[in-house]
Amino acid sequence: MSWADVYPWAAPEAGRPVIRQVYDQVRSAIHTGALRPGGRLPSSRDLASRLGVARASVVAAYDQLLAEGYAEGRTGSGTYVSQDLSGVLDLKASPQAAAPPVPPERIPDVASFPAPRSTEPMTFSNGRTLMDARALDAWAASTRRALRTLGPEHFGYSEPAGDGRLRAAVADYLRAARGVVCEPDQVIVTSGAQHAVDLTSRLLLKPGDKVWLEDPGYPQTWHALTSGGAQGVPVPVDRSGLVVQSGIVAAPDARAAFVTPSHQFPLGVAMSMGRRLELIAWARAAGAWIVEDDYASEFRYAGAPLASLQGLDGGERVIYVGTLNKSLFPGLRLGYLVAPKALVEPLSALRRLADRQPPSLTQAVTLDFMESGQFAAHIRRRRLAYKAQRDALAEALARRMGDVLEPDVPDQGMHLIAYLKYGRSDLDAETQAAARGVLTRAISPLHHAAAPRHGLLLGFTGFPAKAMDAGVARLAAALGV
Repeated sequence: MSWADVYPWAAPEAGRPVIRQVYDQVRSAIHTGALRPGGRLPSSRDLASRLGVARASVVAAYDQLLAEGYAEGRTGSGTYVSQDLSGVLDLKASPQAAAPPVPPERIPDVASFPAPRSTEPMTFSNGRTLMDARALDAWAASTRRALRTLGPEHFGYSEPAGDGRLRAAVADYLRAARGVVCEPDQVIVTSGAQHAVDLTSRLLLKPGDKVWLEDPGYPQTWHALTSGGAQGVPVPVDRSGLVVQSGIVAAPDARAAFVTPSHQFPLGVAMSMGRRLELIAWARAAGAWIVEDDYASEFRYAGAPLASLQGLDGGERVIYVGTLNKSLFPGLRLGYLVAPKALVEPLSALRRLADRQPPSLTQAVTLDFMESGQFAAHIRRRRLAYKAQRDALAEALARRMGDVLEPDVPDQGMHLIAYLKYGRSDLDAETQAAARGVLTRAISPLHHAAAPRHGLLLGFTGFPAKAMDAGVARLAAALGV
């Protein structure tokens, strides 16, 4: 690949030899790495036209570059940057004597953030999804239709909150599937749940504000809030979800609570109805906000899902967050939040300032996929498939590793927790598993004030049921079972 066609070639200045100036420009572009080894240089005629000089001047400059080893000619093809530049330059920046710049103090310590997880489909990596052939064919058809009908909205800037038709489709879906109380104009399209958390935290929280966070909890939410200056208040989680009374004792004046009530991350428990009503009552009395991250609500495998917090509250104090990256695929980068009416305008303004608008073409494809009925059909099939994958993983763990692991099989979500027995370290187990190509996640570091339990988080949605036996066998070998 060559970027010579977009390089900012400058016309020669008066008073200096033209050939030397052309030579210097090309040589400088190679030295800085703007023109990479093997990249094609503009033809002498084209470059002469761009610079407004005689072609003979460019030819002479190219001859000098060829003679010095910066360029090479290819018969019938043109002039290229030399593939081997080792004899004439080192493209790496030379060491500088001056000390490197120090980031401002207000920038968070990114070294404390968790390292990115592998993008490779390693066994049991969490957050991965599958699409069957029917869904892939339908998605391809939706893409073709969207491309055939590219309207003017794709060639300019549009509504920061998202395409009105997609927002209406999302509102219809949430009313039917999750009992969310909303109108289309309350839906704001985001790039995912994490983007929604960032927008809401920037709107609701000032530096020093207290915010309830689940303990253990989702680390990206902790980092997003605390890096902005909020004071995270760890609130314990038990089998009924967030212990609201503990939060009231620790910080009755908290500004907000960020919760995952449908499938708590990482423990997988669902918040009981009593706790849900208790949390809403506290928010109303304290004038606080609740951010409900419903990241895996589509995938419930036993019984009807509990009503959303937002639906119970009527949309007054709860900001509902959801994502299509889990129900479809993470590379889609589309999610949504449902804002109380008083927050719609400021949240839309923040979204406009952050990245202007969601991608219009991605929205068009997703809208077509939903309106054609394929989204609902895909969710139904995935729910059955993921249940089979969950059951296959649980059965293999119990059969092969029951002596050392205690699987906690959830009724909902995309992962399960396998608790380690006999005081074994989950951090050691995570490292040992990774060495065998098995990507697990130790949950003990996700605890804050709460006493940590040692367990491994295992994702099951990204791998077919038939792959679970082999994956568990590798995990067993890694742990010496």
